[in-house]
Amino acid sequence: MTKHIDLNAQLKRHFGFDTFKGNQEEIIKNVLDGNDTFVLMPTGGGKSLCYQLPALILEGTAIVISPLIALMKNQVDAMRNFSEDDGIAHFLNSSLTKSAITQVKEDVLSGKTKLLYVAPESLTKEENIQFFKQIKISFYAVDEAHCISEWGHDFRPEYRRIRPIINEIGEAPVIALTATATPKVQHDIQKTLGMLKACVFKSSFNRPNLFYDIRPKVNASKEIIRILKDNAGKSAIIYCLSRKKVEELAEMLQVNGIKALAYHAGMDAATRSGNQDKFLHEEVNVIVATIAFGMGIDKPDVRIVIHYDIPKSLEGYYQETGRAGRDGGEGRCITFYSYQDIQKLEKFMQGKPLAEQEIGKQLLFETVSYAETSLCRRKLLLHYFGETFQEENCDCCDNCVNPKEQIEGQDAVLKVLKVIQEIKEKFKAEHVVDVLTGKLSSSVKSYSHQDLEIFGMGDENDAKFWNAVIRHALVAGIITKEIENYGLLKISEKGYNYIKAPFSIMLTKNHDYDEMEEETRTTGGTAAVDPELFSMLKDLRKRISKKLNLPPFVIFQDPSLEAMSTYYPINLEELQNMPGVGAGKAKRFGDEFVQLIQRHVEENEIDRPIDLVVKSVANKSKQKIAIIQSIDRKVPLDDIAESKGIEMNDLLKELESIVYSGTRVNIDYYIDQVMDEEHRDDIFLYFKEDAETDDVATALNELGEGEFTEEEIRMVRIKFISEVGN
Repeated sequence: MTKHIDLNAQLKRHFGFDTFKGNQEEIIKNVLDGNDTFVLMPTGGGKSLCYQLPALILEGTAIVISPLIALMKNQVDAMRNFSEDDGIAHFLNSSLTKSAITQVKEDVLSGKTKLLYVAPESLTKEENIQFFKQIKISFYAVDEAHCISEWGHDFRPEYRRIRPIINEIGEAPVIALTATATPKVQHDIQKTLGMLKACVFKSSFNRPNLFYDIRPKVNASKEIIRILKDNAGKSAIIYCLSRKKVEELAEMLQVNGIKALAYHAGMDAATRSGNQDKFLHEEVNVIVATIAFGMGIDKPDVRIVIHYDIPKSLEGYYQETGRAGRDGGEGRCITFYSYQDIQKLEKFMQGKPLAEQEIGKQLLFETVSYAETSLCRRKLLLHYFGETFQEENCDCCDNCVNPKEQIEGQDAVLKVLKVIQEIKEKFKAEHVVDVLTGKLSSSVKSYSHQDLEIFGMGDENDAKFWNAVIRHALVAGIITKEIENYGLLKISEKGYNYIKAPFSIMLTKNHDYDEMEEETRTTGGTAAVDPELFSMLKDLRKRISKKLNLPPFVIFQDPSLEAMSTYYPINLEELQNMPGVGAGKAKRFGDEFVQLIQRHVEENEIDRPIDLVVKSVANKSKQKIAIIQSIDRKVPLDDIAESKGIEMNDLLKELESIVYSGTRVNIDYYIDQVMDEEHRDDIFLYFKEDAETDDVATALNELGEGEFTEEEIRMVRIKFISEVGN
């Protein structure tokens, strides 16, 4: 059939392009010839055209099966822009009204519609099956075909039903398309769609314009603000795993003057699509989203893709980073990594069927390997997708730009091969590492491998080191991993040759990412306390405290002064972003502090850290507001704690945080109820006249431990700070 068609003329007529990209032309010819076709083409390669053009040329309607409503709408709008008749493309899904569905069916039956997009759920509805039987179907296109495989990053069980439904409606050629698939996933897709004999068209996974960068997750939010301010006006997508984090981060960016919006499945459809359109039309530069965002979003000039949380699989990572630089221009892919995030992901898996957990764990293992490796990231990523990257240095990832020191690894590789051989190639990496390091794990005990001579032969190095050696050996093709079979490690032919004639293999030492979550650090990463300024601020606090006849801690606590000496706030608005400084405190005591800081900055020509001006989102904690309101109504503190489902200790913590930030609360009604007057006055006087610090343990010691409780001291301290300081 293709002999009589001038495909270039058709391309120009329908889409206005002069030439095809990559292997688009061969793929289209194959579809027009009525053959089953498997297309593996990374994001930005022009997958959609591979079924859109044949659909316009062939007689009948092409059924395009697609997983997301937003994706369908996007594609249909794009097709209508190329045609004079809106009926040329339609979608059929749960979002349509009855009258809209009737209109779609009329256009299809009249022969107007060349492309009909359907969700897999709509495909399987009985009334739709009967309708599809009445029309001439040119071919079926299964988009985002990785959704078929449990080994893919976005498995959808309903995709498994596509083949039986096609058989029921009526045979026609099938074209399956995906942007990411390992060899295992590819086989799975072809098998499930009954197209093992299909012609396979595979494009390279290499995206030379993308820079891959993994950073330790320390003060990630501040780092993100710095990156976005350094790249003002550029389009960026930030991915987070939870909806809550998406909303928090979007709000934080907005407060810091960055045009950002949130996107996740929990928002109502109108807000969600409105936010997406604003991003596409450049009314905002940054979208903070869960992975629900961006599938099929054709924005070519996204310059930065940031992962606040590392994805669950390397396919997910590749797909999401692939949204950067689709126009061939620069694309920076920055991921914040902490091993604690991996542990969280493992926890989410608990309770799922065992087979699913097993798959999930293996996919996570690959992600950890990628994050912690010191090898060229491009090389490792392409190896994962079954492609070899020949260059030694891609010069476009953090590891190649800042290479780590190398060590000779011949002995280490030989030890790994010896262990795999001795345990008969029947175990995965985890078990091999346990044997090497001499770890008595339950798996080792159940096979009595602790009795083998090789047990502990590599105990001079830790598990991290041996995992890195295994990764090097995998990338070098000396060992292989049987994914089908739970990731068992086998020795390849090249590996057996290596045992006979070993050669030098240089290993790079792995990254040792700090495992502390960013939230556990107060100041960090990019800034440190300026000791000279800290001492000057303490002197100023002392002078003010003498003048006002107040203890120094009433004015500002040490952590607040430390933050000031780290971030150099030079106006009251910036001062309010320091911990323990609310609007009230800033107004009352702040002027002299910011003047001193400004002088110090100018005299010493200090380059203030850019993340200084990171404004924290004002604490709108509903809990705090509710507590203050209850106190205004004189509700006893123990009743407030009970109604909020918290311990008294936690309620006092909340109250301390409220008064130390400069807000006044009056808890006299409760103190008078639970403490005698003399007791209360002793504590109050201690803080007013004797205390050099507001520390509770010191107060207990000074006042006599047997006579006062910690709770009493904390309550009077709240009263004192509130009345005297605020």
